[in-house]
Amino acid sequence: SRLCENPRNDIMWPSYREAVPMTGFIEGESRTQATLFPERLDDYIAESNPVRVIDVFVDELDLGSLRFKTEPEATGRPPYHPATLLKLYVYGYLNRIQSSRRLEREAQRNVELMWLTERLAPDFKTIADFRKDNGKAIQKVCREFVLICRKLELFTEAFVAIDGSKFKAVNNRDRNFTKAKMKRRLEQIDESIARYLSQVASADRQDTQVAKQKSEHLQDKIDTFKKEVKRLRGLEKEMLNTPDQQISLTDPDARSMATSGRGTGMVGYNVQTAVDTKYHMIVAHEVTNVGHDRSALNSMAASAKKAIAADSLEVVADKGYYSGTEIVDCESSKITTYIPKTQTSASIKKGLFSRRDFKWIAQDKEYECPAGERLIWRFTTEEHGKTISKYWSSNCPRCSIKKQCTTSPYRRVSRWEQDDVLDRVQERLDREPERMRIRRETVEHPFGTIKSWMGSTHFQMKTLKHVSTEMSLHVLAYHLKRAISLFGVKGLLLKMQTA
Repeated sequence: SRLCENPRNDIMWPSYREAVPMTGFIEGESRTQATLFPERLDDYIAESNPVRVIDVFVDELDLGSLRFKTEPEATGRPPYHPATLLKLYVYGYLNRIQSSRRLEREAQRNVELMWLTERLAPDFKTIADFRKDNGKAIQKVCREFVLICRKLELFTEAFVAIDGSKFKAVNNRDRNFTKAKMKRRLEQIDESIARYLSQVASADRQDTQVAKQKSEHLQDKIDTFKKEVKRLRGLEKEMLNTPDQQISLTDPDARSMATSGRGTGMVGYNVQTAVDTKYHMIVAHEVTNVGHDRSALNSMAASAKKAIAADSLEVVADKGYYSGTEIVDCESSKITTYIPKTQTSASIKKGLFSRRDFKWIAQDKEYECPAGERLIWRFTTEEHGKTISKYWSSNCPRCSIKKQCTTSPYRRVSRWEQDDVLDRVQERLDREPERMRIRRETVEHPFGTIKSWMGSTHFQMKTLKHVSTEMSLHVLAYHLKRAISLFGVKGLLLKMQTA
């Protein structure tokens, strides 16, 4: 029978195919069979393969106008064309391969990447530098696909849901310090030092060799803790000099943020998205290191409106975005908002009437309290840049239900000059409560999908600038998958070429 050579010990073994008959099974081709006309690389890529979409999409881009460097240097070794490296990254993020080292290996063995890059295989340093040096241009590429979606009339309803989600940074929680964390850490060290000192005193009273060794070991631990205190005191000075009095050692832009779980948090970034409610495409996105959403409504809504080129826009968001000034700015820009009002009144916790129990009588410009009395205008003042009017009734001291209303002599109600706008927003949501269900069904899908692709570590790059680039690549990969699922590869290619 035919023998094959074992490269490890030069022992000749019978071929597996000769030793075990393959009768009745599908047989492959012989690895040693030569062919007169080798198959083309294109023959290995099916017409429905998503890499064809990547190829057409990148080739249709004007990389020069997107600020990619498309003119090679006059001297030195010729560089790779930015289209080649961009295709490599888009393919990588589409297939959960974000590491430059893994992309280097895949370019050498992956038939799809060989076809896509025309057998070019850049080294990992070249791949990593391309992403690092072309962040703004890569973010513009993501916007270019949004423009394609707009040409395909995917945003005709002009209705988006806005939401934010926390994504983990490279920075570990132990390498992030706030005032509370620093105080807690120093207290823990003080407790440990005190405990070790008591153990040293106890060991010193025992005149044995073992006790002496134990005492020396504990003293080493105490010295280590003292060095740590000195280091933390130095970090504390740096931390207190920062605007938000917070410092991260691995990723300087990452911030400690509270998450939806009570008392839980992470060190990371807050990713804002505006998602189309019909096809769940991400119309606009932004990475921030601000831990709350209150100041993001107007900017995200304006970005979404600009991206879909609509004269007007409808926006739905959760109560975390409720901000009077943000809502008023949206309404003045022809952006209709659906946001539930937050209930922050301390009166509810005390078992007293809240402001929502006081009815505004628009025609009289007065409030009506639960007892039926009128709260009339008293004076107008400026508070935090807002014009506020104060209302109360003269009958409060004689009211029979005053104990349910206030502990003060009079129950005063404040009204902002733009509260009419906020009242209309609330009335609109009361008429269409199903909008909140649409919001939940829309924004959770992209976040869940992208976090699943990222894995448990989420972001792999550092600083806000580079993390924004990384997020843009994830969003672009998400767009491509959504578009392929909607139209199929052949259908999407046809629409992209005719758009």
